[in-house]
Amino acid sequence: MGVLREVAASFVVPGPSGVAVRDRLKHLTAEDERVLRLVGAHLGSLASRDLRARCADGLDHSTETWAARKRELTAVSSSRWAGSLTKATHDQWALARRGQAAHLQGLEAGIRTIAYRLALPVGSKGTGRAPGGYRSQREWFHKTRRLRVLEDRLAAVRADREAGVVHVTRGGKRLLNNRHHLDAAELTEAEWRTRWEAGRWFLQADGESGKRYGNETIRVSPDGEVSLKLPAPLTHLANAGHGRYVLGVKVRFPHRGQEWRDRVEANRAVAYRIHLDVTRGRWYLTASWTFPVTKTIPIEAALADGVIGVDTNADHLAAWRLDTHGNPIGHPRRFPYDLSGAADHRDAQVRHTLTRLLNWAQTCRVTAIAVEDLDFTAEKTREKHGRRRRFRQLISGMPTGKLRARLTSMADATGITIIAVDPAYTSKWGAQHWQKPLTGTTRKTTRHDAASIAIGRRAQGHPIRRRTAPPRAHQSDEHGHRTVQARPEALGSEEPRPRNPGPRTRCAQPDAERTRATRTPKTVRDVRSEQAWVQDSLLLTDEERSWTRTG
Repeated sequence: MGVLREVAASFVVPGPSGVAVRDRLKHLTAEDERVLRLVGAHLGSLASRDLRARCADGLDHSTETWAARKRELTAVSSSRWAGSLTKATHDQWALARRGQAAHLQGLEAGIRTIAYRLALPVGSKGTGRAPGGYRSQREWFHKTRRLRVLEDRLAAVRADREAGVVHVTRGGKRLLNNRHHLDAAELTEAEWRTRWEAGRWFLQADGESGKRYGNETIRVSPDGEVSLKLPAPLTHLANAGHGRYVLGVKVRFPHRGQEWRDRVEANRAVAYRIHLDVTRGRWYLTASWTFPVTKTIPIEAALADGVIGVDTNADHLAAWRLDTHGNPIGHPRRFPYDLSGAADHRDAQVRHTLTRLLNWAQTCRVTAIAVEDLDFTAEKTREKHGRRRRFRQLISGMPTGKLRARLTSMADATGITIIAVDPAYTSKWGAQHWQKPLTGTTRKTTRHDAASIAIGRRAQGHPIRRRTAPPRAHQSDEHGHRTVQARPEALGSEEPRPRNPGPRTRCAQPDAERTRATRTPKTVRDVRSEQAWVQDSLLLTDEERSWTRTG
């Protein structure tokens, strides 16, 4: 039997540190669209040039090279656009470095797994935590070739990382590769070209506190008027003073609109981004800002009213409410979602599912939701799971990171605390201890429902198993209460029945002795039966009987 790994402690997930809201730029005029396209294309070419220069610097980047690049961009745009361009370039380069490090770790994990399985005899069985040998000699031979391929890739990635070389494509590598597979992407060359150009535009600017309405580059007034600072070569297109162009539409931000309006009226920093959805032919404006992270409350205070355990699956969320002792209350709930289709559809499905979950938690008056701290980065490789392609596709399609981030952000607005627990053995132990006892003729408990109970109990600090074994010395409660889900001071099913007055418990009233002494008995007893019986010697005559009545 393998050794169980140590289960990490549960913790309260910190709240969000920022927010982004979006509104559509409706009814833009032809001139507005023309100006936006020209500005986006011009700034996009500058962003590509600056990214190429930053990648060429590599690890030799310094503040002097940064200042030199910014001065070059200022001459062909403006000082504020130059600042936004260089910051976006640094963020993109840092993201590429993080992706390179993750790719490096994945290659190393794959090489370790293949080398381990190649060292085992062909056909040997694996265990629950370690894979076995390969099934056939043919598969073993092909894996030796794959091992050499991965080692070559690892050497190349390591050399790039040590030299500070990253590979970045503005617009996305996926869209770039679609150019060579237009039939598979169901696109024509003109449609692909339109998406490629729109994806490489640059129309975003960071805010600055203290400036008018929190942003001087892309300015949005409290009443929704949008204006942007034109680059130097395009100042002849300005329709307002100081080289600015004012759009003929207004925005209102239905979601968090009042919060955004308060920020711009106080001249606090707000970042904006204008982009075109080529598929729908719609322009959008996204506003974003940061704020201090909400101070987390102690986990004991969050669990004061119970918890809702949530098990994340590929097509639904399984949830069950638990009381403060870890006992399931009511019936399990299931919140399905469909993650097929486009990214917008998947995001809407996740948002709708989490909205239903939070509404149910508010109805139950529960202020804590327990979720698993899932991370399938090292679990979905084909070197680990081999031919289990459907299982790899299953765990790859689970939106664990996006779901948890969005749940944390949405729960913060409702006052609900998110608790992350270690996912080790929750499905296995939940099904072992809770699935069968909670299955009846009118309710079928699934493995996912039982896992949600295990997740909730782990967040509360209770063991997942339902009961502890009785004392070995004797089968009694002398050594304490045997149910682990109840507090020591709580009367449980194995202790004497509480002496509550009333017909339900059939126990005596508190003043039973005094009442019994003063009340009239319901059963009439014969007093003579309690004394010795003596028979009269003579019978009375009629005269004596009448004298006895009068005397």
